[in-house]
Amino acid sequence: MSEFRTVKELKAIDSSLAVPFRGIFILKNKTIKTARNGSPFLNLEFGDLSGSFSTNCFNDTKIFELISKAAEGSIFRLAGTTEHYRERFSPKLENGEIISQETAADEGVLEQLIESAPESEAELWDYLIQVISNLTIPALKETVERAVTENEASFRVTAGAIRMHHAYRHGLLEHTVHMLKAAHALLPLYPEVQPELALAGIILHDLGKLEEYEGEFSTRTTRAGILHGHVVLGFRIARKAALQANLNQDLTERLEHIILSHQGEREWGAASIAATPEAIFVSMVDNLDAKMGMVQNALRKRSENDDFSEFIPGLKTKLLLKPPEL
Repeated sequence: MSEFRTVKELKAIDSSLAVPFRGIFILKNKTIKTARNGSPFLNLEFGDLSGSFSTNCFNDTKIFELISKAAEGSIFRLAGTTEHYRERFSPKLENGEIISQETAADEGVLEQLIESAPESEAELWDYLIQVISNLTIPALKETVERAVTENEASFRVTAGAIRMHHAYRHGLLEHTVHMLKAAHALLPLYPEVQPELALAGIILHDLGKLEEYEGEFSTRTTRAGILHGHVVLGFRIARKAALQANLNQDLTERLEHIILSHQGEREWGAASIAATPEAIFVSMVDNLDAKMGMVQNALRKRSENDDFSEFIPGLKTKLLLKPPEL
């Protein structure tokens, strides 16, 4: 048994105890904040395959300077003590060092650091390609093929988000395929929705995230992501592919509208409000799978002693983790 505890193992420890631990984790997010007394402190998120935790690191601790200079995505060997703050696991970090991928591999934990979708990347990709191959509107099919083929390498591995949903390796691919499967089940109920346009919109709706995000061990927002956002970046990818495929103006405009409106509300990042049957359909399926993705992730990471998850911002609540008593 490894001397290093995983996040899931640490969270399973009785919250009333202060237990010393050692672990190897990825620095996923780091934000510098200012305390009421004017002193700087770090709000940190560390994680591994089994989950993540947030904690604060104050400027009077031994490792403040080390972490403050570290890049997100760095691998840390940490020592600390388990603590909880407002019912959330928030350990006290006491010592640490940055280690290389090679050292993490030598310690036997490298494969335990990178969180990824539980489903096979190859199987998810095969399903996506099969859906594209079944499209029958020639120019629409070519539009989707061009956009996907030119971005295959990144589409297969990019996370679906930084924190909210499907925030792990090939999470975007998983999210897209789950939406396609949901759409295939729901489309027969809504004959007003042009099915191929909706499926094309689902495949392309988040493609801008391929340019919005970067990072192998920790997902970060790129310069283009900060300045433009994935909605605009995806719109550009779709427009370029549509022009190359000679997609007619009406279908191009409708496909672009799906991408521009899929976030649902302007305050959530939508450039416009869904105003076609297909755009409304895609936006609702997107919201459904995003929220159920949060549910699935919380259930995967639950500890045996947990009745409820920690507060999930995207759901605006804690999640009851125990199954129904039938």
